[in-house]
Amino acid sequence: MTDPLARIAAALDRLAPPPPAHADPLAHPAYVWRQGALVAARDFSPLPLAMLHGIEQQKAALRANLERLAAGHAAQDVLLWGARGTGKSAVVKSTIAAVQAAGGALALVEAPGDGLDGLSALFDAIAPVKRAFALFIDDLGFDAAADARQLRSMLQGGAEARPKNVRLIVTSNRRHLVPRDIAEQESAINPRDAIDDHLALADRFGLSLGFHVVDQDGYVDIVRTYAEAYGLPFDAQEAIGWATRRGSRSGRVAWQYLVDLAGRAGKAIE
Repeated sequence: MTDPLARIAAALDRLAPPPPAHADPLAHPAYVWRQGALVAARDFSPLPLAMLHGIEQQKAALRANLERLAAGHAAQDVLLWGARGTGKSAVVKSTIAAVQAAGGALALVEAPGDGLDGLSALFDAIAPVKRAFALFIDDLGFDAAADARQLRSMLQGGAEARPKNVRLIVTSNRRHLVPRDIAEQESAINPRDAIDDHLALADRFGLSLGFHVVDQDGYVDIVRTYAEAYGLPFDAQEAIGWATRRGSRSGRVAWQYLVDLAGRAGKAIE
């Protein structure tokens, strides 16, 4: 006769199975932190770094920082902030790929912004690995300063801050990650305290890179770079009209135009 306790234990295991085994942290260029496990990314093939135009200073600063991290030298946590579609996420992935291609011992780990509670387990998994990791949290934002305090502790000051071989790379549409509440500042006994609380998270990033909307010539230059790379002719006025209808000029809109252009030409692009 089966032990009742064994049956109960088996039932609990079925309801809450253990997390899957971690992928080899030395074997892949990129990973996703998913359900408490380090999962190899299915396809890590970002655009070549040279194809990202109009952000030369940001590319140079980010690459220099990530090269230091890959070499085991002192490196900063990075905040990339600014207008939507301006290449923040793309430059992170492309720069990591460029560092890897140059022989850097660096891997990307992408983690969801709503899963900060589970990052201590991720840190436990990768801290002893003889490799550097760029922990990428995309499109992060908080509704209130109090929500950001856990991340602040990870960056600096917490008992379980991120390991020496890990640096955070965060993108956000907000420069300070937390919206400023003017009413809160005005009602505070000491308004400076309220301001400091809102700025405390952004201040913990040693490298802060701003991304801004490009002008029309810059947008057309981005389209031209993409089109030449894929052997596609394009009309500048048509490309401008595409951006006008979407109400935005950015690298993302330029790429969307290229996808449409390739589709009409009967070509596939990655």
